[in-house]
Amino acid sequence: MLPDPSLHAATGTWVKPELRQAVREVPDACERLEYVGKMTEQAATRVLALIDEAKPACDEVRRRGLEIAEAMRRLAESPEIDTARSRVMMKLCADYAASAAAFADDQNRVLTDVMLAQDFQDLSGQVIGKVMKILFRVEDELKHVLADGDLPDPVSAMSGATEELAGVQVPDRALQQDDVDDLLASLGF
Repeated sequence: MLPDPSLHAATGTWVKPELRQAVREVPDACERLEYVGKMTEQAATRVLALIDEAKPACDEVRRRGLEIAEAMRRLAESPEIDTARSRVMMKLCADYAASAAAFADDQNRVLTDVMLAQDFQDLSGQVIGKVMKILFRVEDELKHVLADGDLPDPVSAMSGATEELAGVQVPDRALQQDDVDDLLASLGF
């Protein structure tokens, strides 16, 4: 949500240039924070999707590993270990080893994608740092304005206070009301 534009109009000419500049930077700071929020949301969504993608493969490798371990245990305990059964078991183990290697490759890709999804961290840290500098500058300027106590009424500063014009002032020649009346009378008023 961007700041109210009336804030900028309300600063008028009664605010120090430094504060005016700081106030002009606030919308940029808000946009940067909004950008960081979007990046964070996108990265979180991507990471969760990668986890959802990887979980079934992890469960399958675990299930197959437990099956093969049980089959190997039974074969090892069997009184009759013949060559044919041993070859079948070795083939199962070789297939499992190949699928485990493929699984490791897939998981390496998933982990790389998770790492890349988090690359916004560095950028968002830089953006947040810049926004914090802007906000600290605005805060400092506001503190100075409030501490000085020389903040005029913004309504009169913005509306342009009207002053009565005193006219030309010449020493010893100021007009009195009687002089004005005499002048008007001589002109027929």
